[in-house]
Amino acid sequence: MDIREMLKTAPLLFDGAMGTYFSQKVRAHGGSCELANLNEPETVAEIHREYLSAGAQAIKSNTFAANRPTMNGDEALVRRVISAGWQIAQREAESAGAFAFADIGPVGGLDGGSAADEYCWLADRFLDEGAVNFLFETQSSARGLAEAAEHIRARRPEAFIMVSFAVQPDGFTREGEFASELLAEMRKSGAADAVGFNCVCGARHMLELARTLDSGGLPLSLMPNAGYPVVRGSRTFYDGDPAYFAAQLAEMAAEGAAILGGCCGTTPAHIERARQALSGSRPAPASARIALEKPAEPPESPFWQKLTRGERVTAVELDSPADASIEKFMRGARELQSAGVDLLTIADCPIARARMDSSLLACKVYRELGMEPLPHMTCRDRNLNASKALLLGLSAEGVRNVLLVTGDPVPTAERDEVKSVYQFNSRKLAAFVASLGEQSLAAPFHIFGALNVNARNFDIQLRLAKEKLERGMVGFLTQPVLTHEAFENLRRAKRELPSAYILGGIIPIVSARNARFMDSEINGINVDPRLTEMYEGLDRAEAEELAVKISAEIARRIAPAVDGYYLMTPFQRTGLITRILAQLRREGLV
Repeated sequence: MDIREMLKTAPLLFDGAMGTYFSQKVRAHGGSCELANLNEPETVAEIHREYLSAGAQAIKSNTFAANRPTMNGDEALVRRVISAGWQIAQREAESAGAFAFADIGPVGGLDGGSAADEYCWLADRFLDEGAVNFLFETQSSARGLAEAAEHIRARRPEAFIMVSFAVQPDGFTREGEFASELLAEMRKSGAADAVGFNCVCGARHMLELARTLDSGGLPLSLMPNAGYPVVRGSRTFYDGDPAYFAAQLAEMAAEGAAILGGCCGTTPAHIERARQALSGSRPAPASARIALEKPAEPPESPFWQKLTRGERVTAVELDSPADASIEKFMRGARELQSAGVDLLTIADCPIARARMDSSLLACKVYRELGMEPLPHMTCRDRNLNASKALLLGLSAEGVRNVLLVTGDPVPTAERDEVKSVYQFNSRKLAAFVASLGEQSLAAPFHIFGALNVNARNFDIQLRLAKEKLERGMVGFLTQPVLTHEAFENLRRAKRELPSAYILGGIIPIVSARNARFMDSEINGINVDPRLTEMYEGLDRAEAEELAVKISAEIARRIAPAVDGYYLMTPFQRTGLITRILAQLRREGLV
């Protein structure tokens, strides 16, 4: 029977896990079970037969991680593994009157075009073997999938193509993309015959997630894990009860899921119980989706309102304390607030050295002073869960603006003691924050990023900036403009990023030594040697007077190219910043 016709009369039951069950059977862990297609083909065939005997109506080829990036570019090996894996699965499926699906897992570390090329190459290997049914599973984004589906249909129009995403219980993939947006993207592209989710979630959490989503009329596929893993010794185990798992799948079918199966930790026992629980089930209309209740929307950001009215704004960065003493910081914040600063920006452990948390400090400033903060958030120190937790807290506290940066790397000498995270970069984080604002928050954040006008190859900076805008950012704070090249790059940015709000960076130089240090040791800052020479031999008072003059000159020069100024406070000298701000006001620059 054709799969499309079958789905009109009853749910389609897939098999369960291959990798974890293979490890259980051979009492081994680690390594690639896909190589068993060549080394232990009978074990692979036996697993397929066990699932089919348990009642599975469709099985996946043992080829999840058979791709060139995973197998170190060994194209010949990938071809052999796919050929052997497909032949085993097809033979066993035909013997049982079941469907065989070409199983293609995610290809990591590739951009959209490269991912599409790899998926198309993999699809060709299966098409050459005669495959008709395809499953792209455990995906964390839709990169390359529509192109691969079009490629498959061009060669085999009757192909049945499923796309399944790995989504956490809160609805986000590990790349920060939201489930509903991925479903909408696949529906809009017309790439898939069925869409859904597998892995990461246990059965109950996947059921609750599915209730909040709409597949848009496409058959919905749900293949949860057998609960959540536990580690004993050096091995990972899933202890999920097959009867409980099967009961949850029956509820999924009642909610409208048309395709069901199991992922990590599931065994033939889980599928056998599922077959019994689903016996007699008929397709059910999708239930009314549960809308997530949002809290009351907080007031809009005065900084944002001023910026969108076309008025030039001022943002000042003040370093958070390196210890638990906060009095000096709060005094400086009050001084800047009295000077009329629109936004206080707080860096997130700059130069990868620990300081008081920028988000916690932002909440304190906003709560106690009523001054709008712009906390920086890096990708260096937090994974997706930790980032979401902070963002939810910031939103609850009424903070409306955030700045996202990838983050400075940890210094080489400390890497053995301090570990970076880098689960994603600032572009992916921006997409995540934008989705979070639409799905879970009372109001979205206004997301800003960094723009390095001192970069040697500014073309790359502009390309990245355009990607950031596409993913939800609204503007940029630039590195300090202290050279002619930086000024020209800033002017170019204004021309080529017309939709972005740009705050031009100004950092007062306070001595010749300070200028040489920044030019030599601070990433992203270049200082014109002529400026350094101007500070030679000056005492502190004379140097600060010169700093006010030079900062005002820079502000005048960059004014046509910016929507505001981003001043960085050197050595907590807030008094110097207030003098510069006063000069800018006298000149009508703010």
